[in-house]
Amino acid sequence: MTFSSTSRFDTAPDRRHTDSMKWHKYDGTDIIPMWVADMDFEAPPAVLEALHHRITHGVLGYGIVPDTLTAATVQMLKETCSWEIDADWLIWLPGLVTGLNVACRTIESQFIATATPIYPPFLSAPVYAGKSVVTIPMILDQKTWRIDMNLLDRRLSTGAGLFLLCNPHNPTGRVFSEAELQAIIDICDRHDVLVCSDEIHCGLVLDEDKRHIPIARLSNIAASRTITLMAPSKTYNIPGLYGSFAVISNPDIRKRFCRAMQGIVPRINVLAAAAAEAAFCMAPDWHQELIAYLRQNRQRVMDAVDAMPGLSMTCPEATYLAWIDIRSLGLDDPIRFFEEAGVGLSDGREFGWNGYLRLNFGCPRKTLDEGLSRMVDGIAKR
Repeated sequence: MTFSSTSRFDTAPDRRHTDSMKWHKYDGTDIIPMWVADMDFEAPPAVLEALHHRITHGVLGYGIVPDTLTAATVQMLKETCSWEIDADWLIWLPGLVTGLNVACRTIESQFIATATPIYPPFLSAPVYAGKSVVTIPMILDQKTWRIDMNLLDRRLSTGAGLFLLCNPHNPTGRVFSEAELQAIIDICDRHDVLVCSDEIHCGLVLDEDKRHIPIARLSNIAASRTITLMAPSKTYNIPGLYGSFAVISNPDIRKRFCRAMQGIVPRINVLAAAAAEAAFCMAPDWHQELIAYLRQNRQRVMDAVDAMPGLSMTCPEATYLAWIDIRSLGLDDPIRFFEEAGVGLSDGREFGWNGYLRLNFGCPRKTLDEGLSRMVDGIAKR
């Protein structure tokens, strides 16, 4: 499919004064928010239509997960990931972060490992569960972020019970290869460690020569020790509806996971269910156009960063997030520096790494270009 030079994503609703967490942070200022992983685009028309239909019915009572959503999810995983699952492996959740926290409460071990830099809830969820976090710093190898497998092997040998994986990776944008995923499973199997794999960005692979591989799909061994977390929220820009799911084929782990949910985790709401089903079934053209648009935005960010003295980044293979190295600028407070330039970014320290910033390029091109221009001007004036 080809697209015209004018895209539906070139314009977006004004989100100021709409109770948007992303935009409210800078209410009353001239700062462009490019921080939290929340795109500025409208959800797919099919999703909005499904929501309107549900609301028009007029009753928003307690719901159940409809069989049609279960079937749509099973079919989506088969078509997009070549992953055939049983319907009873699915557990619906009110948000992926909920799943991370439940997973951390599923194991008995006091140690949970993850590779940094990483999405902040990976660092906080173990603590909320009364566990200690074991970190494995990633390495930059020939302009590619990789998990240090030797270090992972050593760290997991000390008694960790769970490894939290993020694939595609937030914030670096890596799409881990089958060989890398197999190495992770081999190490975890050797040390009897479970894997909780956050795959929420699986629908946002930008490199045309790559495809998302669910780690649980690799083998029976991988499936037997993996909790997979997914959601339509990032791909279809519906995170505020709070609907996600876990895929757990191992009945013992699934039972333990469900037991950890009891009394604290509610069902997903009826609007989230309606939106998810519509997204999986009726938004393929919207999704394809989004990926094409994000690829062009990614290139704009890379070109701009390459021209900014003191900044560098690797090419994100997936997501709409850029992980930018700003260490050469020697800034004491990089967030404040760029806010004063008129751009709000995410602080790398929240991801476990100092000297980096994360930029969200899931926005109309006019907004992106203005934000990048402000960054250029801010650096030029320092």
